[in-house]
Amino acid sequence: MTEKHVTKIAQELQLTEKQVRAVLLLLGEGATVPFIARYRKEATGGIDEVNVIFIRDRAEQLGTLDKRREAVLKSLEEQGKLTDELKKKVLSAETLAVLEDIYLPYRPKRRTRGMAARERGLEPLAAKIFGQGDIDPEAEASAFVDPEKGVEKINDALAGARDIIAEWINEDAGVRDALRELFAKKAAIHSKVAKNKEEEGAKYRDYFDWEEPVAKAPSHRVLAIRRGTAEGFLIFRVLPDEEKTVAILERHFVRGDNPASQEVRLAVKDSYKRLLSLSMETETRLESKNRADGEAIRVFAQNIRNLLLTSPLGQKRVLAIDPGLRTGCKIVCLDPQGKLLHNDTIFPLKPRSHMKKSEETLKKLVESFGIEAIAIGNGTGGRETEEFCRGIDFGRKVAVVMVSESGASVYSASEVAREEFPDYDLTVRGAVSIGRRLMDPLSELVKIDPKAIGVGQYQHDVDQKALKKSLDDVVASCVNAVGVEVNTASKQLLSYVSGLSEKLAGNIISCRDEKGAFSSRAELMKVPGMGAKTFEQAAGFLRIRGAENLLDASAVHPESYPVVEAMAGDLGCNISDLMTSPDLRKKIILENYVNDTTGIPTLTDIISELAKPGRDPREQFELFAFTEGVNKMADLEVGMKLPGIVTNVTAFGAFVDIGVHQDGLVHISALADRFVRNPHDILKVNQRVEVTVIDVDMKRNRISLSMRSNPMEPRGRRDKDTTPGKKKSGGRSVRREAGGKTSGNPFSGAQTH
Repeated sequence: MTEKHVTKIAQELQLTEKQVRAVLLLLGEGATVPFIARYRKEATGGIDEVNVIFIRDRAEQLGTLDKRREAVLKSLEEQGKLTDELKKKVLSAETLAVLEDIYLPYRPKRRTRGMAARERGLEPLAAKIFGQGDIDPEAEASAFVDPEKGVEKINDALAGARDIIAEWINEDAGVRDALRELFAKKAAIHSKVAKNKEEEGAKYRDYFDWEEPVAKAPSHRVLAIRRGTAEGFLIFRVLPDEEKTVAILERHFVRGDNPASQEVRLAVKDSYKRLLSLSMETETRLESKNRADGEAIRVFAQNIRNLLLTSPLGQKRVLAIDPGLRTGCKIVCLDPQGKLLHNDTIFPLKPRSHMKKSEETLKKLVESFGIEAIAIGNGTGGRETEEFCRGIDFGRKVAVVMVSESGASVYSASEVAREEFPDYDLTVRGAVSIGRRLMDPLSELVKIDPKAIGVGQYQHDVDQKALKKSLDDVVASCVNAVGVEVNTASKQLLSYVSGLSEKLAGNIISCRDEKGAFSSRAELMKVPGMGAKTFEQAAGFLRIRGAENLLDASAVHPESYPVVEAMAGDLGCNISDLMTSPDLRKKIILENYVNDTTGIPTLTDIISELAKPGRDPREQFELFAFTEGVNKMADLEVGMKLPGIVTNVTAFGAFVDIGVHQDGLVHISALADRFVRNPHDILKVNQRVEVTVIDVDMKRNRISLSMRSNPMEPRGRRDKDTTPGKKKSGGRSVRREAGGKTSGNPFSGAQTH
């Protein structure tokens, strides 16, 4: 960490340098993002997780820039080219691109045409011509004709001189910077179909003759075009208007209208077409990819957060069903902690339909295990199984809930599942996952690679390292926000707790298995590998319900226990009284408990926590049911109003499950009566919505939905607002984006199942 970095980050975030410095110091000491945001508000001035993450990542970027700067300075010094002026430029470069521009003329490179011309002694001629004085280039070039050096004639000498000038132009840092900005603002993405790939690449037909400003191109289209290119179906370029760009370069380099200037003009055109345009296009393509990656990762992270924080049913006795047609429906019965008690198979669906026997089996299991809710996977046969279960009279109320089984197959085949259920097959493991998802989505979904959950947008096309880092941050944020019950949590869930590694999480499980449940947070210090620093990071996020010290089940950090005890002592009551009596809490004067390490922010959090100790920030669970009799696409009619669940939110709209085994798309232009810039402003994953069917395309397996009050009304300019690109052949806006979960869809990375 340098003070220069602190100042720069503080300016970018509009924070004080003291705040940024505090965050960087805490990170340097090994503090985690959730811990800093939750328990070090006095030190940081209350910076939230988003800004802590930005500070962390920006500091890493600046550190990378500094390392490259050091390497450049070392190289220049070894070459004997490092002047005070050049050193000043290198030290003042604020981006890697600018730094590389400065270094470009000195960077070791493969043999070029300009190098060959210099070897033939043509640099003095190039300098004379580039000066654009009143000279005769041909007369000057005649003096450099030397067959022994490979300069056979005057034109050879002039061509060599132009090659040298072209490289000078290409290596001009100021020009490159200006051209980089021009490409960023004025370049357009041009895509076309690869030769003879029209039929094979039909899923990319929207991009067979596409043009769009790169500055306005949304992430999903950039990534779609890049995927189509990678698969060999498309070819794309990213360039501004060539004539206008060359004219700008000519105004910069061509001074006058004499014969020498005409030679420079030729060199400018050659430099742009052969050197500058290629390097600038490469940079622009990379920058547009990075921007698209960032947006796609942001969308995916937001969806994962909403999914992980889905309302839990809670600790109930659950019967879970993984529907199947030929092989039957696999059933598991789980206790309130998610422990597998029993498994079975029934055949209520065609072709092996044994309705009566299946009904008897379900009734018996519901009665025997005191089942309170039935969870049904939403895959093939899910709606039919749901209707079958709803038609059974269990003699009492038993909730029937459809549960997304996205990623359940990944879990069932994973090492984690094999460790949990070594004696059971994939189908049993999958059914257990479905049931546990209903009870506590967060605890179960952390066992699955987030990319397998299917709520992203081109997640397999983006920078995988950046994606993993972002998703790890999101999962850790959610786990720590909810808190983890030490005596029931899995190793996977514990490993996301602030400060805990996978190994230490395993040690906690081993101690729990060997010695029984933990009775206090303090006992965790006896776990092998649990040092004072790790305990400090983790303790506040761990819960021990039923502990003698009631604070062990809350988010109050052990370091603040003395403060709470002092509050209770001053009021002449115990901690239990503080938790149950709002009147007592109102009597607490926070200022009386401020000290060197505990300030008003922490004291305010403590009072809030005492009011609802160990509270779960997730919303309360609500039952949901699809429309009866609407089970497949053939049941849909235009104009139908249906309840649905949002399964994925993308940059171009949202996918909604309406219970027909095919998600429908609510395009961004149909999300509301007003203009919507960001679908996440309207919807989130797992949100309950009401939609209207506006189109059913059976051939392409696509359903179009609307959430507008007048869904059948023409949308007018809405599509133009959201889709600035055009098909060049027709010159009109094209709105088609993704079409749900179909194999012929270029947006298959955004699928939900």
